Amino acid sequence: MAGNSFGTIFKLTTFGESHGEALGGIIDGCPPGITLDFEAIQLEMDRRKPGQSAIVTQRKEADEVQFLSGIFEGITTGTPIGFIIPNTNQKSADYSQIKDTYRPSHADYVYEKKYGIRDYRGGGRSSARETACRVVAGAIAKQILSTIKINAFVSSVGEIFVDKPYQELDFTKTESNPVRCPDEATALKMEEHIKEIRKQGDTVGGTVTCVIQNVPMGLGEPVFDKLHAELGKAMLSINAVKGFEYGSGFCGALMKGSDHNDLYNADGTTQSNLSGGIQGGISNGMDIYFRVAFKPVATIMQKQESLDNQGNLIELQGKGRHDPCVVPRAVPIVEAMAALVIADFYLINRTYNRTI
Repeated sequence: MAGNSFGTIFKLTTFGESHGEALGGIIDGCPPGITLDFEAIQLEMDRRKPGQSAIVTQRKEADEVQFLSGIFEGITTGTPIGFIIPNTNQKSADYSQIKDTYRPSHADYVYEKKYGIRDYRGGGRSSARETACRVVAGAIAKQILSTIKINAFVSSVGEIFVDKPYQELDFTKTESNPVRCPDEATALKMEEHIKEIRKQGDTVGGTVTCVIQNVPMGLGEPVFDKLHAELGKAMLSINAVKGFEYGSGFCGALMKGSDHNDLYNADGTTQSNLSGGIQGGISNGMDIYFRVAFKPVATIMQKQESLDNQGNLIELQGKGRHDPCVVPRAVPIVEAMAALVIADFYLINRTYNRTI
């Protein structure tokens, strides 16, 4: 199977399935001499792991990372960093009912038609559990980018939105509630909505907004490897993502050029930032901000019409441990993928002997 690697210089390759022995990855291109903060890496894993609150799946996984190579006495050596994350709480029997059935809006049907075989236990390779590997790599990328701040937060759940600009939010409050929304009043409404949706046996989607600050000017390449294009690819590779917009996004299509243009200050900064910190595919030194849309989780605890591998339409009801809303757990994943993109372009710029 192709498509298991991401990045050019700072490259992550992942392996493993939701209910296999372990997930894991290889990080190639990490510079030598970086003293790693392993507690910070595990903290990022704890933010993503299941079972962390009443509004997410109750699968219990420690998600403890075991590093196998590329690190000596806590310092990166410049060689490939290998790691595994053991699976310890699989309940494969929960999926026996879908062995011969395709769940609506899951990857079951297309996987089997493409490969002729599928691991039906929790979705196998298509499971969002694979994103645990991305969080490990993203946590290391963040330590390469020690002066750059990457903060993501839940900006909407269903029809409940944060109505403040990100500049008015205190990102230190993002982790103060299970929804990961720094606007505390809105977070309470979101949490109650998710709980109500769960009681109904249903699911709900939402959006995650990410802000990247202190980004040096000059990251990104013209034409096909634009910075925003790579960020878009990174975000759209995350399970359940349905949309990506940066800067003014789709609202920019409603504006006139005289209103949309970011006029310069004498020092090269801009008076507004509708460009979202990126011009011509290259960072301009202003804050980079973007929004990622997540669909409702496909597995619901209600009866639905589905299809079996004999072509029969059958009735199916979800079973097992699933998120009623994936958005809160997606926050560290969005940050991790953003860190991978920025770290990759940072190292690409170093090959040009640029000072950034």
